[in-house]
Amino acid sequence: MLFAWLCLLFPLIGVLLTPVFASLHPTLRDYGPVFFSFLTAVSALMLLPFLFHDPTQLPMEEMYVWLSTPMQLSFGILLDPLSIVVTNVVAVISFFIMVYCLGYMKGNPSIMRFWMLMNAFIGSMLLLVLANNLIIVFIGWKLVGVCSYGLISFYFRDEKKYWIGGPEPYEFDKPTVCGYKALVTTSVGDMLMLGGLLIMYHYSGTLNVLELYQTAPEWIPVMAATPGMIILVSVLLIAGPVGKSAQFPLHEWLPEAMSGPGPVSALIHAATMVKSGVFFIARLIPIFYYGYWTAGVADAMYFFYIVAWIGAITAFLAASQGLVALELKKVLAYSTVSQIGLMMLALGVSGFSQDLLVKGYTAGIFHLVSHAMFKACLFLCAGTVIHAAHSIYIHEMGAMRKYLPYTWIFMGLAALSLIGVPPLPGFWSKEAVLIATLESEHYALFALAIATVVFTAFYTMRFLGMVFHGSASGHILKQGQKTGHHIGEGYRTQTFACGILAVGIVALGIMGLNAQHLLHDLFEMQLVQDLAMPAIDLVPKYPIILVIAFSIGGVVLGVLPAYFFFVNNKWSIDSVFSRHTILSKVHTFLWERWYINKFYNWFFVSGTVRISSVVAPKEVRYDIIVNRQFPEGVKAFSSSVVADKLERDFDITVHRHLPEAISRKGNALINFIRADAKDLSSNIAYILALTIILTILAVIRMI
Repeated sequence: MLFAWLCLLFPLIGVLLTPVFASLHPTLRDYGPVFFSFLTAVSALMLLPFLFHDPTQLPMEEMYVWLSTPMQLSFGILLDPLSIVVTNVVAVISFFIMVYCLGYMKGNPSIMRFWMLMNAFIGSMLLLVLANNLIIVFIGWKLVGVCSYGLISFYFRDEKKYWIGGPEPYEFDKPTVCGYKALVTTSVGDMLMLGGLLIMYHYSGTLNVLELYQTAPEWIPVMAATPGMIILVSVLLIAGPVGKSAQFPLHEWLPEAMSGPGPVSALIHAATMVKSGVFFIARLIPIFYYGYWTAGVADAMYFFYIVAWIGAITAFLAASQGLVALELKKVLAYSTVSQIGLMMLALGVSGFSQDLLVKGYTAGIFHLVSHAMFKACLFLCAGTVIHAAHSIYIHEMGAMRKYLPYTWIFMGLAALSLIGVPPLPGFWSKEAVLIATLESEHYALFALAIATVVFTAFYTMRFLGMVFHGSASGHILKQGQKTGHHIGEGYRTQTFACGILAVGIVALGIMGLNAQHLLHDLFEMQLVQDLAMPAIDLVPKYPIILVIAFSIGGVVLGVLPAYFFFVNNKWSIDSVFSRHTILSKVHTFLWERWYINKFYNWFFVSGTVRISSVVAPKEVRYDIIVNRQFPEGVKAFSSSVVADKLERDFDITVHRHLPEAISRKGNALINFIRADAKDLSSNIAYILALTIILTILAVIRMI
């Protein structure tokens, strides 16, 4: 258990010591945080022997009582196959992303703030994964959201070069607006999720994960005695993952999360934040599975129906949007939303029948692992491409293969894995999802999954062709002609990180079925043996070759037209649009993101403004209250209750000294907010250090 605690401790130490390192030497400032992420990855790897050598020791729990009144709340670690697998995904992938940052963020004036936020992000995600109590999971959940806000809006001065969206004449989005959008949208799901947790606690009397599992057959029927309560709790609990993992209908924040630095996109989309929703759904599956298959509560099945259908719809919807996007990172963002949808689909169908429990569960988590590796590689390579091209748009690139040969190889391997080309890991994990979905005999879900496969193959080949093949765009030619500008690979640390991830993709692909069978055995042990969940192992209803035929057929159907349009350019997309106006209209519909984003902006943003104009009339102003009514009221009050001398003293204090003091403090606060990254990060570090010390003292006192 020591190494599990160290996984939480090392990123936190990295946050606190970064300002100290920065005050000593810039090299120490940069390599220190990376070193602590390395120690975190090593600690995570030291947990793997529990899976390979003696898995019968699992689950392992070590906890300390944090609060005893009015409710007992423990803080501790839960080690089981799910938490160990996801911990390694988070820690190891995050370390290589941090290595990449050494080159990508070199020379950035706010680098210290960046390092602090990155380590805080990693530590928060690991807290979420390793916690044994759902309230502590929720704390980590919210910390991840706060850190993501800081990283998405990292370029908070909103310089035009960091705007995303467009190109002209389309609207652009500023980093601060993108950060607000992510924070507000995910918080909607978070608050609903908290409501679900509190209702669950009301009926179960605990939020300890293992206790919830063990007592689920007892308290779920009690909850079901209130009509509709199971469905309500299902919706509330699912709302959190829907927001955090950018699933329909709370998916619109993720494309705008591309405003942060390239490595941030890799961290959010590959290893951490969006995977938290998948992890949380996997944590909840035993509860509702017990409710339906052990306690016989029919409403518990709605949890699985909702998860599966949300996943399938999101996978299809986001993949269709990726067909027309022009921003490289936004194409990958739509891909992330879509692939997370496939993970949700697999986890959803795991509850449809007893023979799908382990299959669906394994498929969802296996796709999480493979997706984390190839999507991290894709985003890091995208950062190198964008830095070299000085453009975020794929139509302003072209023929970059000759400038970025290593990046072309690494990104190509990761892209083929995303498409699902055998024997790369994306093929094996995608087939597992498709098999579980087909065997659920919900053919509409399977049809949406196959359509997603076709779209994924098309948009992946499209961006590969537009970036690396064909003719160089006018923008690239101009960049090459600029004096002192060289279009080429990034720093060695960037190439190294991408290369290692590419090697890992190949290695995981070679392991293929062995890796899948290993996860299947581990989750079977966790779910069936340890948790005694009712499950049966039936002969597959459909031959695997049938699913592979559907899958390969979908890949070919998507790859071939994209190849002729965007790689060898034998077909012209413009001529197709000119001959078929219906396709032009479909393109506009997809470009406008199904008009969902516009509706949200009109309904929520503009609607809030309209309501506020009614609730708060224009003549009521803050400055009237603060600068006229409040001082006059205080003066009148002081005049009526004090004598002459006291009145004068009181009047001077209230109307001169106090405002001056407030003004000075206000200016100090503004200066603090506007301080450079070094001062701001140092103050944050001191506050964090004091908070940790007080928390430790409180825990010791309670123990």
